[in-house]
Amino acid sequence: MMSNLFSIFDPTTNLFNLSLNWISTFIGLLFIPYSFWLIPNRYYIFWNFITNKLHNEFKMLLGINSFNGSTFIFISLFSFILFNNFLGLFPYIFTSTSHLTISLSISLSLWISFMLYGWINNYQHMFIHMIPQGTPSILMPFMVLIETISNIIRPGTLAVRLTANMIAGHLLLTLLSSTNSNLSFFMLFILIFMQILLLILESAVAIIQSYVISILSTLYSSEVN
Repeated sequence: MMSNLFSIFDPTTNLFNLSLNWISTFIGLLFIPYSFWLIPNRYYIFWNFITNKLHNEFKMLLGINSFNGSTFIFISLFSFILFNNFLGLFPYIFTSTSHLTISLSISLSLWISFMLYGWINNYQHMFIHMIPQGTPSILMPFMVLIETISNIIRPGTLAVRLTANMIAGHLLLTLLSSTNSNLSFFMLFILIFMQILLLILESAVAIIQSYVISILSTLYSSEVN
């Protein structure tokens, strides 16, 4: 039962499906009509409103007063994770963000780039950041150790947060959908109603997790500047 339950997260059924599973991470971009990018419509206006809000928030967190392209990195991160989270809610579509292969690759690459930039260009600031202001002298070695460990585990916590939230919701949906079909009409109605509510909850989780990952990445970036 457990192997069948977790098989929904297994992309390696065979070589052909393996390639299609991971291609699904990007293939949804092909279904966006070309007119979306050229002719302003309600979807374009709505998405432009969201990106402008994110741009202003990321700009504030990064401490940027004028126009700067740094925010587009995190807007792209938000869009990529959001797209894949929503794509995984459709039947028979592989959820790439439920795998550490994707989530850890994203978080680790961002963390390494932040650390290289910080230690190469702002090494004094990086050393100062290890000891909070007002720390007693006797506690300074412990604070350096604690700050170092908390810094090292950041990419892992980002990856596990995204993966665990995606897996939890999909497992609940799978458990409810695999319930015995020999039920009364009333129980079947309740089961379908619960699945709809859970699907709405998963949609909210998909948005929240995309926002949380992008916000935390922006905060980690602001610490090295």
